[in-house]
Amino acid sequence: MNKHDFGKVAVLMGGRSAEREISLKSGQAVLAALQRNQIDAHAFDPSEQPLENLLTQGFDRTFITLHGCYGEDGSVQGALELMNLPYTGSGILASALAMDKWRTKMIWQTAAISTPDYVMLNADSNFQEVADRLGLPLIIKPVREGSTIGLSKVNRVEDIQSAYEVAVQYDPFVMAEQFIQGIELTAAILDDVPLPLVRIDVTDGLYDYQAKYFSDNTRYTCPSGLSETLTTRIQEQALSAHQILGCAGWGRVDLILDKEERPFFLETNTSPGMTDHSLVPMAAQAAGIAFDELVIKILQLSRVHIEQRSEKAESS
Repeated sequence: MNKHDFGKVAVLMGGRSAEREISLKSGQAVLAALQRNQIDAHAFDPSEQPLENLLTQGFDRTFITLHGCYGEDGSVQGALELMNLPYTGSGILASALAMDKWRTKMIWQTAAISTPDYVMLNADSNFQEVADRLGLPLIIKPVREGSTIGLSKVNRVEDIQSAYEVAVQYDPFVMAEQFIQGIELTAAILDDVPLPLVRIDVTDGLYDYQAKYFSDNTRYTCPSGLSETLTTRIQEQALSAHQILGCAGWGRVDLILDKEERPFFLETNTSPGMTDHSLVPMAAQAAGIAFDELVIKILQLSRVHIEQRSEKAESS
């Protein structure tokens, strides 16, 4: 595709999730890359105007840089399907599943993809029993939130209550998850091809919102420095974790490699960050793909997923 084939492109950014700040940073970076390549791209913030304006303003396709709820959970994907506007990333079902860490785990467990043990929490949970099952420390986090927003690492049983109260502010569904001690890694996927793994080292041991987006003390190594054999095994499993949810186009699978070199998969991101601290551009760079090239490649993969299903049905 050349620049004229894309038509008028809306870069969806901002939105109304807790990740709005990062979404705006991602969106501006993507918008600048598209405009540098003479693509007719414009910012579009769904929190400031209705989505139907995409049609009235004559847009031909959309690049989604929305993160979290209302942008990464199938909501906006459903609206774009109804408008028959091609969009980047995964379809409705895959987006919704990947956003829901509880249901992601259930699917992964069924598919024999290793993921940390967990317990769903509510206000009446017996926190001592939870700690006895999962061990300490453990992770408390909202099920349907991203960027580690609302996440806490808990070292004492008596702190689970306060961590639960933080998480439930973001989502009524809250999970306690087994803490896996090991190497934090992420596997970017581009058009069903795993990119080089990124290793993440955090000074305080927790890769939280501050460490992800604002800290200069977080260290990234890409390629990860793992052996070629181990890297290939992790990449293959990451691709399976991505595909079993039905994800398409691009994404990022996060995992922990324990001391026995066993990968434990944490979650899949269907609209990863594209800021100067983001991991997919870092992995792409290690694979020889510059940022602008990455952005254009993702846009080339944009599609209407219902249309794809219809084509398959007609050919069967």
